[in-house]
Amino acid sequence: MNKTVIFLLDGEVIEGSPGKTILEAAEDAGKYIPRLCAYKGLAPHGSCRVCTVLVNGRPQASCIQPIADGIVVESESAEVRELRRGVIEMLFVEGNHFCMCCEKSGNCELQALAYRFGITAPRYPYLFPKREVDATHPYILLDRNRCIQCGRCVRASRDVDGKNVFQFGGRGAGKRIAVNAAGGLGKTDAAVIDQAIEVCPVGAILRKRVGFRVPVGKRKFDHQPIGSDIEGKAGPTAV
Repeated sequence: MNKTVIFLLDGEVIEGSPGKTILEAAEDAGKYIPRLCAYKGLAPHGSCRVCTVLVNGRPQASCIQPIADGIVVESESAEVRELRRGVIEMLFVEGNHFCMCCEKSGNCELQALAYRFGITAPRYPYLFPKREVDATHPYILLDRNRCIQCGRCVRASRDVDGKNVFQFGGRGAGKRIAVNAAGGLGKTDAAVIDQAIEVCPVGAILRKRVGFRVPVGKRKFDHQPIGSDIEGKAGPTAV
């Protein structure tokens, strides 16, 4: 018989199965922890740090940190919210995000998190990096200007699609999403139905000729903030 793990999340007793991460156990209890690199069905990565929580006072990525008996987790304290807000703002300034003309607007998880945290403009200076757009594929567009390097496409292509189309190339400030063909995305075996195309949280990987078909008012985050589907499991949670 499996032992139930009991811990505290923002002062509330949470029960979870052994082996579950903090993010998973919180979600099972109807508590939303913001995330960008984490995605159901993909191996946890711990790269974006938007899901940071304090575990017994120390910052941890909740998508990779397993639950344990007696731990005290803070997810909605002022300190944690400020940490997350800073990460989200840095993701905006490190890329070239122009939400007003992006096909992903209204369905973008980064944009939705900015709304949830009340971010109207980042506090940091924009870097305006020079990044390449790859339009060589007849059905898929790769716009590195919007890439937040969450690695979802890398893991989905490798572990779900079995193709390994996407991978990271370069190091440091020069790190970027690369593809496994010298001639660009159009020379790979990427298909428009691949899970790697579906999982991108921003407008970095898009299907061509379908942009703006969903009108304003009917997009994913037009009426309910990101995380509402999780919080609905156990009633609304104040943000």
